[in-house]
Amino acid sequence: MIVKHLADLIGTENVVKGETWESRRFLLKKDNVGFSMHETIIKAGTTTNMWYKNHIEAVYCVQGEGEIETLDDETVYPIKDGTIYTLNGHERHQLRAKTELRLICVFNPPCTGRETHDEDGAYPLLD
Repeated sequence: MIVKHLADLIGTENVVKGETWESRRFLLKKDNVGFSMHETIIKAGTTTNMWYKNHIEAVYCVQGEGEIETLDDETVYPIKDGTIYTLNGHERHQLRAKTELRLICVFNPPCTGRETHDEDGAYPLLD
């Protein structure tokens, strides 16, 4: 059994920060569970372009308000507490946070913990 608490992650390499976000990585590839799970905070008033071309991501919003736009077809979906979305088609997307968003994210294949968004907004596949 794996048991972790957020306080145990703070100040470690399991917290990765970008300009518009902070990712707290609870479960990673090294945990050998077949996926990774992160709590991600998106800063209020920010826009983040992403494209998980190497991963499937499912996201559950537990706090805040914003919207996600799929860039290929320009469809906009509202996000608020209780919303889940899954990027099962590797959609290029833009996440806009009206208020601070707190998101629970699951990635397959699992992230190693060292990933940050590249120039495409993607996480590379790392060993």
